[in-house]
Amino acid sequence: MKKDPEYLKARARIHAQRGFYTHLIIYVIVNLILFLINLFQKKPHQWWFYWPLIGWGVGILVQAYHTFIPGGLFGDKWEEKNIREYMEKKGMGQKDTPPEKE
Repeated sequence: MKKDPEYLKARARIHAQRGFYTHLIIYVIVNLILFLINLFQKKPHQWWFYWPLIGWGVGILVQAYHTFIPGGLFGDKWEEKNIREYMEKKGMGQKDTPPEKE
């Protein structure tokens, strides 16, 4: 069972989701602490907490995209489609091309 490719794929996906949620919780906690530090410092009108919030937030969004959108923008389907189009354009035979993934 543990060597089944579908099982391994599902396990990797769940592992990625767990990693994302762990990262998200740490992001919220750390940025809340930074906000509180910024709020209670001697110069409370000099806001800086949002810089790490924004920078790290971009990283969180990229991780969410890779975790929850399988294949992404340029995934396997995109690659196979473009290979077929290129081969048709060049007049190459399609006997050796793998079947389309569903």
